[in-house]
Amino acid sequence: MLKWLILQTAALAIGFIIDFFVGDPHKLPHPVVGIGKWISFFDRKLRRGNSNPNDVGRGILTVILVVLISTTVPALVLTAAWLLHQAVYVVIESIMCWQMIAARQLMRESTKVQRALEQNDTEGARTAVSYIVGRDTNVLDENGICRAAVETVAENTSDGVVAPLFWMILFGAVGGFFYKSVNTMDSMLGYKNDKYLYFGRAAAKTDDFVNWLPARISAILMISACPLCRLNRKNAWRIFRRDRYKHASPNSAQTESVCAGALEVRLAGDAIYGGVLHKKEFIGDPIREIEPRDIRRANNLMYVASLFMLLIGLLLRAAAILTLWACM
Repeated sequence: MLKWLILQTAALAIGFIIDFFVGDPHKLPHPVVGIGKWISFFDRKLRRGNSNPNDVGRGILTVILVVLISTTVPALVLTAAWLLHQAVYVVIESIMCWQMIAARQLMRESTKVQRALEQNDTEGARTAVSYIVGRDTNVLDENGICRAAVETVAENTSDGVVAPLFWMILFGAVGGFFYKSVNTMDSMLGYKNDKYLYFGRAAAKTDDFVNWLPARISAILMISACPLCRLNRKNAWRIFRRDRYKHASPNSAQTESVCAGALEVRLAGDAIYGGVLHKKEFIGDPIREIEPRDIRRANNLMYVASLFMLLIGLLLRAAAILTLWACM
């Protein structure tokens, strides 16, 4: 047990370091793609139709089945790796942890938006931001493109980095797979439209639950990271307290409010999805106009907060290791 915990902790740190330098190579198969295929399979097989109240139970069954598959498969692979050789286990656990973290990819894709804006390539910026946001980007001006990129970095500081780390600190790579399965289901099924209003309800509520604590931890870590990033910590705290529930999701505005306050800009507001205008409250105060460099600043905030989360996790695991060692 002690050796396994030590090696699992080392693998978590290795996975974070690999993501920092490598990101997600497009040519390598990614487990989230496989999770998405299972979600699509159960969507086809279990969902009865549009606006069918009976789909609530089928949606719950989908959540259970996808989570079971997504956690059992990596658990079996890791068990086999451990039985084969501990070095093999460390390699596979490290790779799995690496694949659950999206910090480098988030920075890479959002930086493409920044570069296009700095080159006055509005169409290129629209194309780049369309890969990382769900709203209609063809109607966005330069400020709107910049806000969209900053918002997605802020939200994914939790969803793409801190939340997976949180669950991996608790349960290793299998915890990361658990989180990604729930988060991917929400992104694919958690819509309040005729198609998924009932079937996707369980996925959306489950995602709200598993993100509740990580989102708030992410916000506190981002506030703590402000001095190192030369951002406004006091304003980040003020806007966080005031605006952290100005979103349809109970979690998304937690990090967006911190980012808006730290950067001294206003985020959110009305957005168009699929040609339909969605009314949203503004987050933050327009102390100054948003600019392309704010995308880099948001990424810096994301990375420092993520490093804080990793260090806290390693310290907690070190404490657990020392406790187990003392009890032997």
